[in-house]
Amino acid sequence: MKVLMVHAHPEPHSFCAALKNQAVATLTAQGHEVCVSDLYAMQFNPVATAGDFLQRENPEYLNYALEQRSAFAAGKLCAEIQTEINKVIDAELLIFSFPIYWMSMPAIMKGWIDRVFVSGLFYGGKRIYAKGGMQGKQALVCATLGGRDYMFGDKGIHGSLHGPTGMLRSLLQGSLGYVGMEVFEPFIGYHVPYITAEARVQLLSDWQQALLELDKRPVMQMPLLSDYDDTFRAR
Repeated sequence: MKVLMVHAHPEPHSFCAALKNQAVATLTAQGHEVCVSDLYAMQFNPVATAGDFLQRENPEYLNYALEQRSAFAAGKLCAEIQTEINKVIDAELLIFSFPIYWMSMPAIMKGWIDRVFVSGLFYGGKRIYAKGGMQGKQALVCATLGGRDYMFGDKGIHGSLHGPTGMLRSLLQGSLGYVGMEVFEPFIGYHVPYITAEARVQLLSDWQQALLELDKRPVMQMPLLSDYDDTFRAR
């Protein structure tokens, strides 16, 4: 299996990076081919601009999604974006590794999605969810945070992480599921800056086991297009 790991943490010696390294080692040992986009190390530019297009359909007014569509079709996306798109196309499994900042992913990863998940390939028109452009691919999120597990959930002080109104729902459903990927339940490392060394070893072991048993991991339910009419207006 070909795996793309998109990693976003500014500290290469962080525990988040240790989880990324554990994933690479575990999957490689299983015979999988692993490619890593380490966004901070790459100094990936997260800002979507007109410079992303070598040629513009409308040079007078920037509609970013429409320019994505026409530039992709014409082979006129900038090299940085096209390189990342090629990695996604080549991959069967995408793993997103990052710390949770202010109830969301780091800006550099959000910018990666903004620029790489281009209209006309990943989504567009009726090309969403079960008909999304990335059908057949799987996605797994591995995130770390400082809060304790009991702080998250329907009755937790911070609310749910990945329930119907969870803070990661925009990534899990609104991005990964939306473009057609099968999305696994995320792996979360709680209270990471404060746990003991022994607890960190256990967390790494749990992550390794999760990767070894990925075929048994629950998959998140996404909206069914059969529940909507041809204009995707709820019946």
